[in-house]
Amino acid sequence: MKLKEEKFDIGSFIGGWYIPKKVCQDLITFFEKNKQRHQPGLVFHAGQKTVRSEHKDSTDIYLPGTDTIYDEYNKGLQQCLENYMDRYEETRNSYHRFSPFVSHFNIQKYPPKGGYKTFHCERSGTLTLKRCLVFMTYLNTVKNGGTHFKYQNLKTQAKEGLTLIWPSDFTHTHAGIVCNETKYIVTGWYEFLDDIG
Repeated sequence: MKLKEEKFDIGSFIGGWYIPKKVCQDLITFFEKNKQRHQPGLVFHAGQKTVRSEHKDSTDIYLPGTDTIYDEYNKGLQQCLENYMDRYEETRNSYHRFSPFVSHFNIQKYPPKGGYKTFHCERSGTLTLKRCLVFMTYLNTVKNGGTHFKYQNLKTQAKEGLTLIWPSDFTHTHAGIVCNETKYIVTGWYEFLDDIG
């Protein structure tokens, strides 16, 4: 599967490719039809997951990566990962012990004026220690509602299907750009495997 690329400076260590729009639309439909699975978005605070809407104002569905709703999404996501590893060959060498399979996904709906409003990174303590790469797909197009990567001085646009992959550490501190529209994303992490020798 060949995916259209959204090109970013290679020194940003951010890759971007577009998965099919129908996959995005199907995930939004699934989200809206399964309100019984909705829960407030959580953040890590004082060593535990908690609701802090002043930092993250969202409604989420957390699902295991084995859920069949992700079968078509996984095909596109896997190609994005392959493209990323082709671009940054060190990920194939240095990261050879990370899992190419995602253990959990998180579909998130941000209301108007909502979002992950504060700067954060995806590996910030022992509970998130195994994370090595992050992925995120914008499920709908939203004007002025992308993501601000602080140290890359980069603001990505929320375009339907655009899937970003980046390193999980503080070097890629980021925040959602708060806007006046509803935004949907799906996100998760690639993690290091347990070292067995």
